[in-house]
Amino acid sequence: MYGLWKPRVLGAWRVPAAGPVIFAVNHSHNVDGPMLMGTAPRPVHFLIKKEAFAGPLDPFLRGIGQVKVDRTSTDRTAVTHALGILKRGGVLGIFPEGTRGEGDFASLRAGLAYFAVRSGAPIVPVAVLGSAERSSRVIPGLPPLRGRVDVVFGDAFQAQQEGARSSAWGGGGRRAGGSGRRTRKALDEATVRIQEHLTAHLTGARRLTGR
Repeated sequence: MYGLWKPRVLGAWRVPAAGPVIFAVNHSHNVDGPMLMGTAPRPVHFLIKKEAFAGPLDPFLRGIGQVKVDRTSTDRTAVTHALGILKRGGVLGIFPEGTRGEGDFASLRAGLAYFAVRSGAPIVPVAVLGSAERSSRVIPGLPPLRGRVDVVFGDAFQAQQEGARSSAWGGGGRRAGGSGRRTRKALDEATVRIQEHLTAHLTGARRLTGR
């Protein structure tokens, strides 16, 4: 990432140094995931569509700990794998919009709320800005080579309000053990709360970077 582009990382100090964390990342370009993997202060395990696990990319993605997910159904294997990452105190990366789009967090799927409520892990909003710029592209489908891409981390927050959740943290490092309410109503409320935080972070990140 640093060889092909000029990443500028802002707010990395906001990422908890240990314990389970969920990165909620806007998604407007194919390079967003790799850019975050290459610049984040901690290793990130992304939920990635199974179609990407093809040819030589399959062993590579598996080798760096990425999670293959079937988006056409409820992929219980992927869900179990992702929850295991959080239970072990790792970082799970999610594109809450589900697929590439405008990258504005305008429409969120319920998956992010489910993982956050089920695990009790805090969410860190991440804005990747500049990856979708179309001017001066040398390679179609990629941001301009040596162009600046801003990766802006926000403050960690919980998906549920206090009182609607309870989390257990174990010895040594922090461990996810969330037992928050997981009813449809609770998940819908958590999704609204998450969207408010993500939208506010994106607005602030654009103001900060001028993008």
